[in-house]
Amino acid sequence: MNYNNASVSETTKLWGRILNYIKDSLSENVVFDSFFKDTYIQSIDNNTMLVVVSSSLAKTLLQSKYKDLVDEAVREITESDYRVEYITLEELKDPSQNKISSQKQQTFFENASLNAKQTFNNFVVGPYNLEANQAATLISCDPGKMFNPLFIYSESGLGKTHLLNAIGNYIVKNGMNQPKVLIISADAFVDEYLRFVKGDKEDDIKEFFKTVDVFLVDDIQFLADKTKTEEMFFYVFSALINSGRQVVITSDRQPNELKGLTDRLVTRFNQGLVVSIKEPDRDTCIEILKKKIEENNLDINNFDENVLVFIADNFSHNIRELEGALNRLIFYMVNRKKTDRVTIDFALDALSSLTGSNSVATTISEKKIIDIVADYYNLSPTQLTGKIRTGQVALARHIAMYLIRNILTDVSLKKIGDIFGGKDHTTVINGVQRVEKELKTDTSLQAAIDELTRRIRG
Repeated sequence: MNYNNASVSETTKLWGRILNYIKDSLSENVVFDSFFKDTYIQSIDNNTMLVVVSSSLAKTLLQSKYKDLVDEAVREITESDYRVEYITLEELKDPSQNKISSQKQQTFFENASLNAKQTFNNFVVGPYNLEANQAATLISCDPGKMFNPLFIYSESGLGKTHLLNAIGNYIVKNGMNQPKVLIISADAFVDEYLRFVKGDKEDDIKEFFKTVDVFLVDDIQFLADKTKTEEMFFYVFSALINSGRQVVITSDRQPNELKGLTDRLVTRFNQGLVVSIKEPDRDTCIEILKKKIEENNLDINNFDENVLVFIADNFSHNIRELEGALNRLIFYMVNRKKTDRVTIDFALDALSSLTGSNSVATTISEKKIIDIVADYYNLSPTQLTGKIRTGQVALARHIAMYLIRNILTDVSLKKIGDIFGGKDHTTVINGVQRVEKELKTDTSLQAAIDELTRRIRG
């Protein structure tokens, strides 16, 4: 039964049953009478059971010596893994003395959550990501004990975020005492700091992180050049590592290549285990395609083998690209030209707009995309590919990079960087990722991308 927001009478009966279990397990009644008898449930919320105790000594003993017994009793009676926290009568009367109450007054990262669909079970392992998968599996089985922090880096779309979620999902499902797992992007950390952490509120976020058992941070490169935020991150990071709690970080480059971060933070990243994910090989791409086909409840036997080879060979820059091509093919076979058999000719027809194999696509070039984007934003192509960094020009430049990367899928990151004034591949990645992020919430940007894509393909 879910006891969240249960009535007072329900929680009283529940705690009475839990106390009976504890009393039967204790060898001395004096212990029960001294520390358990006058306790009661104050609230049950978000899988946390807040219990009132008579004194700070009782609170200390229940949190340490009798923790396992209480957890066992709660789990046995409720058939759930509630997190039990304690508050004294004095703290209840004066909330300023109670850390738990202050945490309830300020909740951080309310929208943070694991993606339940991204697990180790559906993470396809190949030579390109074997080391990263092994390290992630090891720390999931025993978080905080080895490889702390674990630092995973690769170009965009190769499975870092999937692996991050897989770690979190495994620990939540298999960890003892319902560990608290927090997964956020570095951008989210920056936003939360700017929104809440000012003056004395810095203590609030420090207290909040004392409740976190596993901290998963995606795209740490976006913390660059955020001096004050980085100071807070360094404090939180160091406190978690020093107290034996697991930290996992992902990035689009290895620690020593991160610009705009202090040496002390980069050094701490290198003190753990640093692993990379490369581009997937053909065989792994084919295995990924097969798994995705099964996840869509389609029969793999209805796909000719050379279709999978074709997709793997032409869309292997990253996993997102691979999945995008397969989604296009599935959409085509279900909605456009319904068929039970997917042949290579059918696949070529369905994916022609992505591969550039038709007459329209072959007319698309990097120059055409730049010209159209520049015209749309009333800029010159030279402004777009130059060094001007004002807001409007920078946005248009990132959009052009994004469109080249997504429409002309065989153009390398290095080539795109060369087109835009010799920028390195990480600058291109950052530009593309910022557009991808904004597209999730910005409807005006979505409309602009749709219109630009229509003009480019027209």
